[in-house]
Amino acid sequence: MEDTALGAAKKNARRRRAWIVFADESGVSQQPVVRRTWAPRGETPVLIHTGRNWHRRSVAGALAFRWDGRRTRFFFQTREGNDNDIALIAFLRALRRHFLRQRVLLIWDGLRGHTSRVMAAYLARQRAWLTVERLPGYAPDLNPIEQVWGNVKTRELANVCALDLAGLRPPIHAGFGRVRRQPQLAFAFLRHAGLAF
Repeated sequence: MEDTALGAAKKNARRRRAWIVFADESGVSQQPVVRRTWAPRGETPVLIHTGRNWHRRSVAGALAFRWDGRRTRFFFQTREGNDNDIALIAFLRALRRHFLRQRVLLIWDGLRGHTSRVMAAYLARQRAWLTVERLPGYAPDLNPIEQVWGNVKTRELANVCALDLAGLRPPIHAGFGRVRRQPQLAFAFLRHAGLAF
C-alpha cells in the first residue's frame, strides 16, 4: 500500500497476521439506477418505477484481504432505513463470527456512526481481536469497497424497477455473490484505489 498511514497499517497487519478489512456503507432504493441498455431498433426502453414514494435499504459491507494477499473475503448485511452506530455494531458482531480466533485490522472512514461515543466504547472493548484505522477525511477513492458498490449498481442493479424492497434482494445477492466468487475483482478494486500487496 503506497499511502504512508495505510502502508504502516499493512505492515502491522502482516506482523500480527491480521486480516485487512475495508468497510463502508451504501444504500439502494426502489429508484432505479439508470444505465444504457440494448433494445430492438425503434423501441426505446422504458423504465416504470414507483415514483416519489420509494424506500431505501442500507448495505454495510466489508472487503477483506489476508495479511499475505493470498485470500479475499466479502461480507455484507442489509437492513431497511439508514445505518447508525447500533446497526454498525451489529454488523461488526456478525463480522467477528467470521474471523474466530483471528485478528482484524479494520479500515473505514470518519462517518458519524464510526466515531460516536457508543461506537468508541464498543471498539475499546474489542481490542483483543480488532484494530481500527481511519481513512483520511473524505477519501472514498482510497477505499476499495467503494468499487464494489459501483460495480454491483451498474450491473445487477442497473435499470431494476422494484415494486418493493423485497424485489431488490435477488439482484443485491446476485451481485455480491458474483464479487465473492471472483477474488480477482477484489484485487482489481484494491489496485483501483492505488493500493497493492
